[in-house]
Amino acid sequence: MAAAGPWPELEAAARERRRELSLAGAAVAERVAAGGGRLPEALLALPLLQSLELSGCAALRELGPGVAAALPALHTLVLSRNALGPAGLGAGLGGPLPALRLLDLSGNGLEALPAALGGTGSGGAGDAAAAFPQLRSLNLSSNRLRELGPGLARAAPQLQELLLAGNRLRALPGGLLPHDGPPAPFPLLSRLDAADNEVAELGADIAALPALKSLDVANNQLRELPAALADCPRLKEANFRGNQLRDKRLEKMVNGCQTKAILEYLRAGGRAKGKAESAREDVRKKKREKQKKDSGDGEQDEVEEASKLLVKVLHVSENPAPLVVKVSPGVKDVRAFIVCCVLKGVNLKPGNALKRFLTVQTKLHEDICEKRTVATIATHDLQLVKAPLTYDVQPPDELKIMPLGRKEIKAKDLLRQLQLEAEEQRKQKKRQNVSGLHKYLQLLDGKDNYPCLVDAEGAVISFPPITNSEKTKIRKETRDLFLEVTSDTSLQICKDVMDTLILKIAELNRSALENKEGSGSDMEVDALCGPGNSNLPLVVEQVRVVDTDGNLKVLYPSKTDLATVSSLLTVIR
Repeated sequence: MAAAGPWPELEAAARERRRELSLAGAAVAERVAAGGGRLPEALLALPLLQSLELSGCAALRELGPGVAAALPALHTLVLSRNALGPAGLGAGLGGPLPALRLLDLSGNGLEALPAALGGTGSGGAGDAAAAFPQLRSLNLSSNRLRELGPGLARAAPQLQELLLAGNRLRALPGGLLPHDGPPAPFPLLSRLDAADNEVAELGADIAALPALKSLDVANNQLRELPAALADCPRLKEANFRGNQLRDKRLEKMVNGCQTKAILEYLRAGGRAKGKAESAREDVRKKKREKQKKDSGDGEQDEVEEASKLLVKVLHVSENPAPLVVKVSPGVKDVRAFIVCCVLKGVNLKPGNALKRFLTVQTKLHEDICEKRTVATIATHDLQLVKAPLTYDVQPPDELKIMPLGRKEIKAKDLLRQLQLEAEEQRKQKKRQNVSGLHKYLQLLDGKDNYPCLVDAEGAVISFPPITNSEKTKIRKETRDLFLEVTSDTSLQICKDVMDTLILKIAELNRSALENKEGSGSDMEVDALCGPGNSNLPLVVEQVRVVDTDGNLKVLYPSKTDLATVSSLLTVIR
Protein backbone atom coordinates (compact mmCIF):
# COMPACT_ATOMS: atom_id res chain seq x y z
CA MET A 1 0.00 0.00 0.00
CA ALA A 2 1.12 3.55 -0.72
CA ALA A 3 1.50 6.14 2.00
CA ALA A 4 2.40 9.26 0.03
CA GLY A 5 0.80 12.42 1.41
CA PRO A 6 -2.15 12.90 3.77
CA TRP A 7 -5.59 11.46 2.99
CA PRO A 8 -8.11 13.70 4.81
CA GLU A 9 -11.04 11.62 3.50
CA LEU A 10 -9.67 8.50 5.19
CA GLU A 11 -8.83 10.34 8.39
CA ALA A 12 -12.39 11.69 8.55
CA ALA A 13 -13.85 8.26 7.78
CA ALA A 14 -11.83 6.67 10.61
CA ARG A 15 -12.68 9.45 13.06
CA GLU A 16 -16.41 9.36 12.26
CA ARG A 17 -16.55 5.54 11.96
CA ARG A 18 -18.08 5.78 8.50
CA ARG A 19 -19.48 2.78 6.73
CA GLU A 20 -19.50 4.34 3.26
CA LEU A 21 -16.63 5.96 1.37
CA SER A 22 -16.40 7.46 -2.10
CA LEU A 23 -13.06 8.76 -3.42
CA ALA A 24 -13.08 10.87 -6.57
CA GLY A 25 -11.59 13.96 -8.16
CA ALA A 26 -8.29 15.30 -9.43
CA ALA A 27 -6.74 15.53 -5.94
CA VAL A 28 -7.39 11.84 -5.31
CA ALA A 29 -5.87 10.91 -8.67
CA GLU A 30 -2.74 12.96 -7.89
CA ARG A 31 -2.30 11.25 -4.52
CA VAL A 32 -2.79 7.80 -6.03
CA ALA A 33 -0.19 8.59 -8.70
CA ALA A 34 2.23 9.88 -6.08
CA GLY A 35 1.74 6.64 -4.17
CA GLY A 36 2.82 4.48 -7.07
CA GLY A 37 -0.66 3.81 -8.44
CA ARG A 38 -1.86 2.07 -5.25
CA LEU A 39 -4.47 2.71 -2.62
CA PRO A 40 -3.18 4.20 0.66
CA GLU A 41 -2.41 2.03 3.68
CA ALA A 42 -4.84 4.10 5.78
CA LEU A 43 -7.66 2.35 3.96
CA LEU A 44 -6.82 -0.84 5.85
CA ALA A 45 -7.73 0.87 9.12
CA LEU A 46 -11.44 1.09 8.26
CA PRO A 47 -12.81 -2.34 9.26
CA LEU A 48 -16.40 -1.00 9.54
CA LEU A 49 -16.46 0.03 5.87
CA GLN A 50 -19.40 -1.49 3.98
CA SER A 51 -19.32 0.47 0.73
CA LEU A 52 -16.23 1.69 -1.15
CA GLU A 53 -16.12 3.50 -4.49
CA LEU A 54 -13.06 4.73 -6.34
CA SER A 55 -13.82 5.32 -10.01
CA GLY A 56 -12.44 7.33 -12.90
CA CYS A 57 -8.86 7.32 -11.61
CA ALA A 58 -6.50 6.48 -14.48
CA ALA A 59 -3.56 6.41 -12.05
CA LEU A 60 -4.96 3.47 -10.04
CA ARG A 61 -3.14 0.35 -11.26
CA GLU A 62 -3.33 -1.94 -8.22
CA LEU A 63 -5.23 -2.27 -4.97
CA GLY A 64 -2.27 -3.36 -2.95
CA PRO A 65 -2.24 -6.37 -0.60
CA GLY A 66 -4.62 -7.02 2.26
CA VAL A 67 -7.75 -5.13 1.18
CA ALA A 68 -10.03 -8.17 1.44
CA ALA A 69 -8.70 -9.17 4.83
CA ALA A 70 -8.91 -5.63 6.22
CA LEU A 71 -12.48 -4.92 5.04
CA PRO A 72 -14.52 -8.00 6.01
CA ALA A 73 -17.84 -6.07 6.18
CA LEU A 74 -17.60 -4.72 2.62
CA HIS A 75 -20.82 -5.39 0.66
CA THR A 76 -20.34 -2.90 -2.24
CA LEU A 77 -17.07 -2.34 -4.11
CA VAL A 78 -17.08 -0.04 -7.17
CA LEU A 79 -13.77 0.27 -9.02
CA SER A 80 -14.91 1.32 -12.49
CA ARG A 81 -12.95 3.28 -15.12
CA ASN A 82 -9.52 2.87 -13.53
CA ALA A 83 -6.41 1.11 -14.89
CA LEU A 84 -6.58 -2.08 -12.82
CA GLY A 85 -5.27 -5.28 -14.37
CA PRO A 86 -5.55 -8.89 -13.14
CA ALA A 87 -2.26 -8.60 -11.25
CA GLY A 88 -3.24 -5.26 -9.73
CA LEU A 89 -6.49 -6.74 -8.49
CA GLY A 90 -4.98 -10.04 -7.44
CA ALA A 91 -3.28 -8.99 -4.22
CA GLY A 92 -6.17 -6.87 -3.01
CA LEU A 93 -8.82 -9.49 -3.74
CA GLY A 94 -6.60 -12.34 -2.69
CA GLY A 95 -8.71 -13.25 0.32
CA PRO A 96 -12.42 -13.92 0.63
CA LEU A 97 -14.95 -11.09 0.92
CA PRO A 98 -17.77 -12.95 2.64
CA ALA A 99 -20.27 -10.06 2.69
CA LEU A 100 -19.65 -8.61 -0.80
CA ARG A 101 -22.86 -8.38 -2.84
CA LEU A 102 -21.90 -5.95 -5.66
CA LEU A 103 -18.57 -5.75 -7.47
CA ASP A 104 -18.06 -3.30 -10.35
CA LEU A 105 -14.82 -3.61 -12.33
CA SER A 106 -16.12 -2.10 -15.56
CA GLY A 107 -13.91 0.04 -17.80
CA ASN A 108 -10.53 -1.16 -16.52
CA GLY A 109 -9.13 -2.68 -19.70
CA LEU A 110 -8.99 -6.15 -18.10
CA GLU A 111 -7.74 -8.81 -20.51
CA ALA A 112 -8.20 -11.62 -17.98
CA LEU A 113 -9.97 -12.10 -14.67
CA PRO A 114 -8.03 -12.04 -11.40
CA ALA A 115 -7.47 -15.40 -9.76
CA ALA A 116 -10.06 -14.66 -7.07
CA LEU A 117 -12.75 -14.50 -9.77
CA GLY A 118 -11.67 -17.73 -11.40
CA GLY A 119 -8.96 -16.35 -13.66
CA THR A 120 -5.62 -17.97 -14.42
CA GLY A 121 -4.12 -19.58 -11.38
CA SER A 122 -7.42 -20.10 -9.56
CA GLY A 123 -6.89 -23.83 -9.38
CA GLY A 124 -9.30 -26.69 -9.81
CA ALA A 125 -12.74 -27.25 -8.41
CA GLY A 126 -11.67 -28.77 -5.13
CA ASP A 127 -13.61 -28.14 -1.95
CA ALA A 128 -12.25 -24.65 -1.33
CA ALA A 129 -14.74 -22.15 0.03
CA ALA A 130 -16.11 -19.58 -2.43
CA ALA A 131 -14.22 -16.27 -2.36
CA PHE A 132 -17.47 -14.31 -2.85
CA PRO A 133 -20.25 -16.45 -1.37
CA GLN A 134 -22.80 -13.60 -1.28
CA LEU A 135 -21.93 -11.84 -4.54
CA ARG A 136 -25.12 -10.99 -6.47
CA SER A 137 -23.99 -8.52 -9.13
CA LEU A 138 -20.71 -8.54 -11.09
CA ASN A 139 -20.04 -5.82 -13.68
CA LEU A 140 -17.18 -6.56 -16.07
CA SER A 141 -18.42 -4.34 -18.93
CA SER A 142 -16.09 -2.32 -21.16
CA ASN A 143 -12.96 -4.39 -20.62
CA ARG A 144 -10.94 -6.54 -23.06
CA LEU A 145 -11.93 -10.02 -21.91
CA ARG A 146 -11.75 -12.72 -24.59
CA GLU A 147 -12.92 -15.62 -22.46
CA LEU A 148 -14.21 -16.50 -19.02
CA GLY A 149 -13.08 -19.51 -17.04
CA PRO A 150 -15.17 -22.02 -15.06
CA GLY A 151 -13.67 -20.74 -11.83
CA LEU A 152 -16.18 -17.88 -11.68
CA ALA A 153 -19.05 -20.27 -10.92
CA ARG A 154 -17.12 -21.59 -7.93
CA ALA A 155 -15.96 -18.14 -6.76
CA ALA A 156 -19.45 -16.56 -6.91
CA PRO A 157 -22.07 -19.33 -6.68
CA GLN A 158 -24.95 -16.98 -5.78
CA LEU A 159 -24.47 -14.60 -8.73
CA GLN A 160 -27.72 -13.15 -10.09
CA GLU A 161 -26.46 -10.52 -12.56
CA LEU A 162 -23.43 -10.80 -14.84
CA LEU A 163 -22.66 -7.78 -17.06
CA LEU A 164 -20.13 -8.41 -19.85
CA ALA A 165 -21.04 -5.82 -22.51
CA GLY A 166 -18.26 -4.21 -24.52
CA ASN A 167 -15.61 -6.94 -24.25
CA ARG A 168 -14.07 -9.27 -26.86
CA LEU A 169 -15.79 -12.53 -25.95
CA ARG A 170 -16.10 -14.94 -28.87
CA ALA A 171 -18.29 -17.65 -27.37
CA LEU A 172 -21.07 -17.79 -24.79
CA PRO A 173 -21.37 -19.39 -22.30
CA GLY A 174 -18.01 -20.68 -23.52
CA GLY A 175 -15.85 -21.80 -20.60
CA LEU A 176 -18.12 -20.07 -18.10
CA LEU A 177 -19.90 -23.29 -17.12
CA PRO A 178 -17.59 -25.81 -15.40
CA HIS A 179 -17.85 -29.47 -16.38
CA ASP A 180 -16.28 -30.70 -13.14
CA GLY A 181 -17.86 -28.19 -10.76
CA PRO A 182 -21.26 -27.97 -9.07
CA PRO A 183 -24.10 -29.87 -10.79
CA ALA A 184 -26.08 -26.65 -11.35
CA PRO A 185 -23.63 -23.73 -11.75
CA PHE A 186 -25.13 -20.26 -11.34
CA PRO A 187 -28.50 -21.51 -10.05
CA LEU A 188 -29.67 -17.91 -9.44
CA LEU A 189 -28.26 -16.13 -12.51
CA SER A 190 -31.23 -14.23 -13.96
CA ARG A 191 -29.53 -11.56 -16.10
CA LEU A 192 -26.70 -12.09 -18.57
CA ASP A 193 -25.61 -9.10 -20.69
CA ALA A 194 -22.96 -9.74 -23.34
CA ALA A 195 -23.90 -7.10 -25.93
CA ASP A 196 -21.21 -5.48 -28.09
CA ASN A 197 -18.73 -8.34 -28.04
CA GLU A 198 -17.42 -10.62 -30.81
CA VAL A 199 -19.60 -13.61 -29.96
CA ALA A 200 -19.90 -15.91 -32.96
CA GLU A 201 -21.20 -18.93 -31.06
CA LEU A 202 -24.08 -19.11 -28.60
CA GLY A 203 -23.80 -22.60 -27.15
CA ALA A 204 -26.67 -24.98 -26.41
CA ASP A 205 -25.47 -25.16 -22.80
CA ILE A 206 -27.06 -21.72 -22.26
CA ALA A 207 -30.09 -23.81 -21.26
CA ALA A 208 -28.09 -25.00 -18.22
CA LEU A 209 -28.86 -21.64 -16.55
CA PRO A 210 -32.18 -22.48 -14.84
CA ALA A 211 -33.00 -18.97 -13.56
CA LEU A 212 -32.09 -16.97 -16.70
CA LYS A 213 -34.77 -14.34 -17.36
CA SER A 214 -32.91 -11.72 -19.40
CA LEU A 215 -30.30 -12.37 -22.11
CA ASP A 216 -28.66 -9.60 -24.16
CA VAL A 217 -26.28 -10.57 -26.97
CA ALA A 218 -27.01 -7.62 -29.26
CA ASN A 219 -24.36 -6.38 -31.71
CA ASN A 220 -22.28 -9.53 -31.93
CA GLN A 221 -21.33 -11.88 -34.80
CA LEU A 222 -24.00 -14.56 -34.39
CA ARG A 223 -25.21 -16.24 -37.56
CA GLU A 224 -27.70 -18.57 -35.90
CA LEU A 225 -29.43 -19.13 -32.57
CA PRO A 226 -29.46 -22.52 -30.84
CA ALA A 227 -32.77 -24.35 -30.45
CA ALA A 228 -31.77 -24.93 -26.82
CA LEU A 229 -32.77 -21.34 -26.05
CA ALA A 230 -36.35 -22.58 -26.08
CA ASP A 231 -35.43 -24.83 -23.15
CA CYS A 232 -34.59 -21.91 -20.87
CA PRO A 233 -37.57 -22.23 -18.54
CA ARG A 234 -37.72 -18.61 -17.34
CA LEU A 235 -36.37 -16.64 -20.29
CA LYS A 236 -38.68 -13.64 -20.81
CA GLU A 237 -36.48 -10.94 -22.36
CA ALA A 238 -33.91 -11.56 -25.08
CA ASN A 239 -32.09 -9.08 -27.29
CA PHE A 240 -30.42 -10.50 -30.40
CA ARG A 241 -30.48 -7.33 -32.50
CA GLY A 242 -27.40 -6.30 -34.47
CA ASN A 243 -26.45 -9.86 -35.50
CA GLN A 244 -26.37 -11.00 -39.13
CA LEU A 245 -28.58 -14.07 -38.80
CA ARG A 246 -28.84 -16.45 -41.76
CA ASP A 247 -32.52 -17.12 -41.13
CA LYS A 248 -34.17 -13.90 -42.37
CA ARG A 249 -37.54 -14.78 -40.89
CA LEU A 250 -35.90 -15.20 -37.52
CA GLU A 251 -34.01 -11.94 -38.02
CA LYS A 252 -37.31 -10.14 -38.60
CA MET A 253 -38.63 -11.49 -35.29
CA VAL A 254 -35.41 -10.42 -33.60
CA ASN A 255 -35.68 -6.87 -34.91
CA GLY A 256 -39.22 -6.75 -33.61
CA CYS A 257 -38.07 -7.89 -30.15
CA GLN A 258 -40.62 -10.75 -30.22
CA THR A 259 -38.99 -12.94 -27.58
CA LYS A 260 -41.94 -15.30 -27.20
CA ALA A 261 -42.26 -15.75 -30.97
CA ILE A 262 -38.50 -16.34 -31.29
CA LEU A 263 -38.54 -19.09 -28.67
CA GLU A 264 -41.58 -20.76 -30.23
CA TYR A 265 -39.92 -20.62 -33.65
CA LEU A 266 -36.75 -22.21 -32.29
CA ARG A 267 -38.79 -24.83 -30.41
CA ALA A 268 -40.47 -25.77 -33.70
CA GLY A 269 -37.07 -26.32 -35.26
CA GLY A 270 -36.92 -22.98 -37.05
CA ARG A 271 -39.69 -23.78 -39.49
CA ALA A 272 -43.15 -22.54 -40.31
CA LYS A 273 -46.10 -24.74 -39.37
CA GLY A 274 -47.38 -27.07 -42.10
CA LYS A 275 -51.02 -27.04 -43.19
CA ALA A 276 -52.00 -30.02 -41.06
CA GLU A 277 -50.23 -28.61 -38.01
CA SER A 278 -51.81 -25.19 -38.60
CA ALA A 279 -55.25 -26.77 -38.81
CA ARG A 280 -54.69 -28.61 -35.55
CA GLU A 281 -53.49 -25.39 -33.94
CA ASP A 282 -56.64 -23.60 -35.16
CA VAL A 283 -58.82 -26.27 -33.56
CA ARG A 284 -56.91 -25.98 -30.29
CA LYS A 285 -57.13 -22.19 -30.41
CA LYS A 286 -60.90 -22.23 -30.95
CA LYS A 287 -61.29 -24.71 -28.12
CA ARG A 288 -59.28 -22.45 -25.78
CA GLU A 289 -61.34 -19.42 -26.81
CA LYS A 290 -64.59 -21.29 -26.14
CA GLN A 291 -63.31 -22.35 -22.72
CA LYS A 292 -62.36 -18.76 -21.96
CA LYS A 293 -65.75 -17.52 -23.07
CA ASP A 294 -67.55 -20.10 -20.95
CA SER A 295 -65.46 -19.24 -17.91
CA GLY A 296 -65.56 -15.49 -18.45
CA ASP A 297 -61.79 -15.29 -19.14
CA GLY A 298 -62.37 -13.98 -22.67
CA GLU A 299 -64.17 -10.97 -21.29
CA GLN A 300 -61.32 -10.43 -18.85
CA ASP A 301 -58.79 -10.51 -21.73
CA GLU A 302 -60.80 -7.82 -23.54
CA VAL A 303 -60.82 -5.69 -20.41
CA GLU A 304 -57.05 -6.12 -20.01
CA GLU A 305 -56.41 -5.21 -23.65
CA ALA A 306 -58.63 -2.14 -23.34
CA SER A 307 -56.78 -1.11 -20.20
CA LYS A 308 -53.38 -1.06 -21.90
CA LEU A 309 -51.80 2.36 -22.21
CA LEU A 310 -51.99 4.06 -25.59
CA VAL A 311 -49.32 6.07 -27.38
CA LYS A 312 -49.62 7.44 -30.89
CA VAL A 313 -46.48 8.10 -32.93
CA LEU A 314 -46.49 11.21 -35.15
CA HIS A 315 -44.00 10.61 -37.94
CA VAL A 316 -41.67 13.32 -39.21
CA SER A 317 -43.42 13.20 -42.60
CA GLU A 318 -46.76 14.03 -40.94
CA ASN A 319 -45.39 16.84 -38.77
CA PRO A 320 -45.45 20.32 -40.35
CA ALA A 321 -42.73 21.57 -37.98
CA PRO A 322 -40.61 18.63 -36.78
CA LEU A 323 -37.94 19.35 -34.17
CA VAL A 324 -34.32 18.63 -35.16
CA VAL A 325 -31.22 18.31 -32.99
CA LYS A 326 -27.85 18.95 -34.63
CA VAL A 327 -24.81 17.17 -33.14
CA SER A 328 -21.34 18.71 -33.22
CA PRO A 329 -18.31 16.42 -33.82
CA GLY A 330 -16.80 17.25 -30.41
CA VAL A 331 -19.35 15.22 -28.43
CA LYS A 332 -17.85 11.97 -29.73
CA ASP A 333 -15.03 12.11 -27.18
CA VAL A 334 -17.17 13.36 -24.30
CA ARG A 335 -20.71 11.97 -24.34
CA ALA A 336 -21.39 10.60 -27.79
CA PHE A 337 -24.99 9.38 -27.75
CA ILE A 338 -28.27 11.31 -27.61
CA VAL A 339 -31.90 10.36 -28.28
CA CYS A 340 -34.78 12.86 -28.20
CA CYS A 341 -38.53 13.02 -28.77
CA VAL A 342 -41.56 15.20 -28.08
CA LEU A 343 -44.40 13.92 -25.88
CA LYS A 344 -47.72 15.77 -26.10
CA GLY A 345 -50.87 15.54 -23.99
CA VAL A 346 -49.38 15.17 -20.51
CA ASN A 347 -51.49 16.38 -17.57
CA LEU A 348 -49.53 17.42 -14.47
CA LYS A 349 -52.22 19.58 -12.86
CA PRO A 350 -54.11 17.14 -10.62
CA GLY A 351 -52.91 16.85 -7.00
CA ASN A 352 -49.31 15.76 -6.66
CA ALA A 353 -48.92 14.65 -10.29
CA LEU A 354 -45.91 16.90 -10.87
CA LYS A 355 -44.17 15.66 -7.73
CA ARG A 356 -44.74 12.02 -8.77
CA PHE A 357 -43.44 12.83 -12.25
CA LEU A 358 -40.16 14.14 -10.78
CA THR A 359 -39.95 11.15 -8.41
CA VAL A 360 -40.23 8.74 -11.35
CA GLN A 361 -37.36 10.51 -13.11
CA THR A 362 -35.21 10.23 -9.95
CA LYS A 363 -35.96 6.50 -9.64
CA LEU A 364 -35.08 5.87 -13.28
CA HIS A 365 -31.76 7.65 -12.73
CA GLU A 366 -31.05 5.33 -9.79
CA ASP A 367 -32.19 2.11 -11.48
CA ILE A 368 -32.08 1.74 -15.27
CA CYS A 369 -29.57 4.63 -15.61
CA GLU A 370 -27.39 3.04 -12.88
CA LYS A 371 -27.01 6.28 -10.91
CA ARG A 372 -26.50 8.25 -14.16
CA THR A 373 -23.32 6.30 -14.96
CA VAL A 374 -24.79 4.75 -18.15
CA ALA A 375 -27.38 7.38 -19.10
CA THR A 376 -28.99 10.66 -18.01
CA ILE A 377 -32.54 11.91 -18.53
CA ALA A 378 -33.55 15.54 -19.05
CA THR A 379 -37.15 16.73 -19.39
CA HIS A 380 -38.20 20.16 -20.66
CA ASP A 381 -41.36 22.21 -21.20
CA LEU A 382 -41.62 22.15 -24.99
CA GLN A 383 -43.22 25.61 -25.11
CA LEU A 384 -40.07 27.06 -23.53
CA VAL A 385 -37.64 25.29 -25.88
CA LYS A 386 -36.34 27.54 -28.67
CA ALA A 387 -35.52 25.35 -31.67
CA PRO A 388 -33.40 24.39 -33.49
CA LEU A 389 -31.19 22.73 -30.90
CA THR A 390 -27.49 21.85 -30.96
CA TYR A 391 -25.84 19.10 -28.93
CA ASP A 392 -22.36 20.50 -28.36
CA VAL A 393 -19.35 20.65 -26.04
CA GLN A 394 -17.88 23.70 -24.30
CA PRO A 395 -14.91 24.28 -21.96
CA PRO A 396 -15.85 24.35 -18.24
CA ASP A 397 -14.93 28.03 -17.89
CA GLU A 398 -17.08 29.02 -20.89
CA LEU A 399 -20.17 26.89 -20.44
CA LYS A 400 -22.86 28.91 -18.65
CA ILE A 401 -26.19 27.57 -17.42
CA MET A 402 -29.00 28.61 -15.11
CA PRO A 403 -29.37 25.36 -13.15
CA LEU A 404 -32.70 24.34 -11.68
CA GLY A 405 -33.34 26.53 -8.64
CA ARG A 406 -30.12 28.55 -9.04
CA LYS A 407 -28.77 31.68 -10.74
CA GLU A 408 -26.74 31.58 -13.95
CA ILE A 409 -23.25 30.25 -13.33
CA LYS A 410 -20.24 28.85 -15.18
CA ALA A 411 -19.98 25.08 -15.21
CA LYS A 412 -16.64 24.98 -13.41
CA ASP A 413 -18.00 27.26 -10.66
CA LEU A 414 -21.16 25.16 -10.37
CA LEU A 415 -19.14 21.99 -9.86
CA ARG A 416 -16.93 23.70 -7.29
CA GLN A 417 -20.03 24.98 -5.48
CA LEU A 418 -21.60 21.51 -5.50
CA GLN A 419 -18.39 19.95 -4.18
CA LEU A 420 -18.38 22.38 -1.24
CA GLU A 421 -22.04 21.64 -0.56
CA ALA A 422 -21.32 17.92 -0.68
CA GLU A 423 -18.52 18.24 1.85
CA GLU A 424 -20.76 20.27 4.16
CA GLN A 425 -23.48 17.67 3.78
CA ARG A 426 -21.05 14.92 4.76
CA LYS A 427 -20.01 16.82 7.88
CA GLN A 428 -23.58 17.46 8.96
CA LYS A 429 -24.77 13.90 8.43
CA LYS A 430 -21.47 12.29 9.48
CA ARG A 431 -21.51 9.83 6.62
CA GLN A 432 -19.90 9.51 3.24
CA ASN A 433 -23.02 9.33 1.06
CA VAL A 434 -24.50 12.55 -0.29
CA SER A 435 -27.76 13.27 -2.07
CA GLY A 436 -29.00 15.24 -5.05
CA LEU A 437 -26.65 16.44 -7.79
CA HIS A 438 -23.64 15.95 -5.53
CA LYS A 439 -23.61 12.19 -6.25
CA TYR A 440 -22.75 12.72 -9.92
CA LEU A 441 -19.83 15.15 -9.80
CA GLN A 442 -17.18 12.48 -10.38
CA LEU A 443 -18.72 11.58 -13.75
CA LEU A 444 -17.07 14.65 -15.28
CA ASP A 445 -13.61 14.09 -13.79
CA GLY A 446 -10.82 14.53 -16.33
CA LYS A 447 -13.04 16.08 -19.03
CA ASP A 448 -11.54 19.04 -20.92
CA ASN A 449 -14.96 19.86 -22.37
CA TYR A 450 -18.46 19.37 -20.99
CA PRO A 451 -21.51 18.25 -23.01
CA CYS A 452 -24.47 20.62 -23.35
CA LEU A 453 -27.69 21.10 -25.29
CA VAL A 454 -27.95 24.64 -26.67
CA ASP A 455 -31.10 26.37 -27.98
CA ALA A 456 -31.52 28.75 -30.90
CA GLU A 457 -30.73 31.75 -28.65
CA GLY A 458 -27.43 30.25 -27.54
CA ALA A 459 -28.67 29.37 -24.05
CA VAL A 460 -27.65 26.05 -22.50
CA ILE A 461 -30.82 24.19 -21.55
CA SER A 462 -29.15 20.93 -20.50
CA PHE A 463 -25.79 20.04 -18.95
CA PRO A 464 -25.67 16.23 -18.70
CA PRO A 465 -25.16 14.35 -16.48
CA ILE A 466 -25.51 17.16 -13.90
CA THR A 467 -28.61 19.31 -14.48
CA ASN A 468 -30.90 20.99 -16.94
CA SER A 469 -31.93 24.64 -17.04
CA GLU A 470 -34.42 26.70 -15.08
CA LYS A 471 -35.27 28.24 -18.45
CA THR A 472 -37.17 25.13 -19.64
CA LYS A 473 -38.34 23.91 -16.22
CA ILE A 474 -41.51 21.81 -16.16
CA ARG A 475 -44.46 23.21 -14.23
CA LYS A 476 -47.98 22.06 -13.37
CA GLU A 477 -49.29 23.88 -16.44
CA THR A 478 -46.90 22.03 -18.78
CA ARG A 479 -48.76 19.95 -21.37
CA ASP A 480 -46.07 19.12 -23.92
CA LEU A 481 -42.61 17.76 -23.10
CA PHE A 482 -39.28 17.65 -24.88
CA LEU A 483 -37.46 14.52 -23.66
CA GLU A 484 -33.74 13.90 -23.93
CA VAL A 485 -31.55 10.93 -22.97
CA THR A 486 -27.75 11.04 -23.28
CA SER A 487 -25.06 8.43 -22.66
CA ASP A 488 -21.35 7.82 -23.13
CA THR A 489 -21.98 4.06 -23.27
CA SER A 490 -24.25 3.21 -26.21
CA LEU A 491 -27.12 4.41 -28.37
CA GLN A 492 -29.21 1.37 -27.46
CA ILE A 493 -29.09 2.28 -23.78
CA CYS A 494 -30.47 5.74 -24.65
CA LYS A 495 -33.35 4.12 -26.54
CA ASP A 496 -34.10 1.61 -23.77
CA VAL A 497 -34.18 4.37 -21.17
CA MET A 498 -36.43 6.52 -23.39
CA ASP A 499 -38.81 3.58 -23.92
CA THR A 500 -39.13 3.14 -20.16
CA LEU A 501 -39.50 6.88 -19.52
CA ILE A 502 -42.41 7.14 -21.97
CA LEU A 503 -44.09 4.11 -20.38
CA LYS A 504 -43.77 5.59 -16.89
CA ILE A 505 -45.13 8.98 -18.01
CA ALA A 506 -48.07 7.24 -19.70
CA GLU A 507 -48.79 5.33 -16.48
CA LEU A 508 -48.66 8.53 -14.42
CA ASN A 509 -50.81 10.39 -16.90
CA ARG A 510 -53.58 7.80 -16.83
CA SER A 511 -53.41 7.54 -13.04
CA ALA A 512 -53.77 11.31 -12.67
CA LEU A 513 -56.71 11.47 -15.06
CA GLU A 514 -58.52 8.46 -13.59
CA ASN A 515 -58.13 9.59 -9.99
CA LYS A 516 -58.83 13.27 -10.75
CA GLU A 517 -56.70 14.09 -7.74
CA GLY A 518 -56.94 17.07 -5.47
CA SER A 519 -56.73 20.44 -7.14
CA GLY A 520 -57.82 19.33 -10.60
CA SER A 521 -61.63 19.46 -10.84
CA ASP A 522 -63.71 16.92 -12.73
CA MET A 523 -64.58 19.66 -15.23
CA GLU A 524 -60.89 20.38 -15.87
CA VAL A 525 -60.09 16.71 -16.46
CA ASP A 526 -63.07 16.12 -18.74
CA ALA A 527 -62.07 19.17 -20.76
CA LEU A 528 -58.59 17.75 -21.20
CA CYS A 529 -59.38 14.16 -22.09
CA GLY A 530 -63.09 13.96 -22.76
CA PRO A 531 -65.74 12.62 -20.38
CA GLY A 532 -64.99 9.08 -19.29
CA ASN A 533 -62.01 8.71 -21.61
CA SER A 534 -58.89 8.51 -19.46
CA ASN A 535 -57.17 6.33 -22.07
CA LEU A 536 -56.75 9.03 -24.71
CA PRO A 537 -53.35 8.34 -26.27
CA LEU A 538 -50.33 10.50 -25.65
CA VAL A 539 -48.68 11.65 -28.85
CA VAL A 540 -44.98 10.95 -29.38
CA GLU A 541 -43.46 13.10 -32.11
CA GLN A 542 -40.38 11.76 -33.84
CA VAL A 543 -37.24 13.87 -33.45
CA ARG A 544 -34.32 13.64 -35.86
CA VAL A 545 -30.73 13.86 -34.63
CA VAL A 546 -28.40 14.90 -37.47
CA ASP A 547 -24.73 15.72 -37.94
CA THR A 548 -23.46 19.15 -38.97
CA ASP A 549 -24.05 18.28 -42.66
CA GLY A 550 -27.65 17.30 -42.00
CA ASN A 551 -27.09 13.55 -42.35
CA LEU A 552 -29.42 11.48 -40.16
CA LYS A 553 -27.80 9.89 -37.11
CA VAL A 554 -30.84 8.87 -35.04
CA LEU A 555 -34.61 8.95 -35.46
CA TYR A 556 -36.71 8.23 -32.38
CA PRO A 557 -39.06 6.49 -32.10
CA SER A 558 -38.29 4.30 -35.12
CA LYS A 559 -40.33 1.22 -36.08
CA THR A 560 -38.43 -1.01 -33.68
CA ASP A 561 -38.46 1.40 -30.71
CA LEU A 562 -40.93 1.06 -27.81
CA ALA A 563 -40.97 -2.71 -28.45
CA THR A 564 -39.35 -3.43 -25.07
CA VAL A 565 -42.46 -2.08 -23.30
CA SER A 566 -45.02 -3.44 -25.79
CA SER A 567 -46.59 -5.77 -23.21
CA LEU A 568 -47.79 -2.71 -21.28
CA LEU A 569 -48.09 -0.14 -24.04
CA THR A 570 -50.13 -0.13 -27.25
CA VAL A 571 -48.33 1.91 -29.91
CA ILE A 572 -50.39 3.37 -32.74
CA ARG A 573 -48.07 4.00 -35.67
